[in-house]
Amino acid sequence: MAAETFGAPCVPLDKVRRTLLGALAAASLIMMTGPVLAQNAPKVKFLTSEGAFVVEVYPDKAPRTVENFLQYVKDKHYDGTIFHRVINNFMVQGGGYDSAYAEKKTRAPVAHEGREALAKGGAKNVVGTLAMARTNDPNSASAQFFINVKDNDFLNPTLIPPGDPVRKFEYQGRVYENTPRAQLMNAAQLFGYTVFGKVVSGMDVVNKIQTVPTGAGGPFPSDVPKTPVVIKSATLVN
Repeated sequence: MAAETFGAPCVPLDKVRRTLLGALAAASLIMMTGPVLAQNAPKVKFLTSEGAFVVEVYPDKAPRTVENFLQYVKDKHYDGTIFHRVINNFMVQGGGYDSAYAEKKTRAPVAHEGREALAKGGAKNVVGTLAMARTNDPNSASAQFFINVKDNDFLNPTLIPPGDPVRKFEYQGRVYENTPRAQLMNAAQLFGYTVFGKVVSGMDVVNKIQTVPTGAGGPFPSDVPKTPVVIKSATLVN
């Protein structure tokens, strides 16, 4: 793969506003199943203008991501924010803007740990899972999150086979042989999106949100709910 380089994927994030490109296939390399709901896993209740839903997060799978998310919850960062990007049959995204489309200040980004989570048996980007939104930089996630409303396999991190060089690697129908490991590990579109939780109650509310009428709003040309869907509060419930 001497001349082959891997470009950055488009992402579900506010400023970029690009459609997602490419596919993170390599499903044959990802054999892990989703986590069993943990009885003592932290839960957060989101009260929105469309109703309430509860998410469960997995610090044993994505510790840095979960710690980051829970700190935003404790800081009341999400209170008064909106779901500013809603695409039916794809995902709903929020956590970054208030109802006047003013972007909220955030802390430094959290390091990407999608591969580590998946390797520990974490969930993939399937219906109801909670994942971090980011820019083309895999390590740019801060406060924004999205909820998958369908199975989005192409958003999954790609696990890299052992070895250096990697003797054989398949991607988008092509086979690469004897590829330097660092080249694969650092290829932006192979990082995918870090799943760190799942909706455990109120998925009907999330499904209601995904079907609201959308259009242009604030700085965004499309996919913005015409009637703002407001997160009234996000509260740690255990």
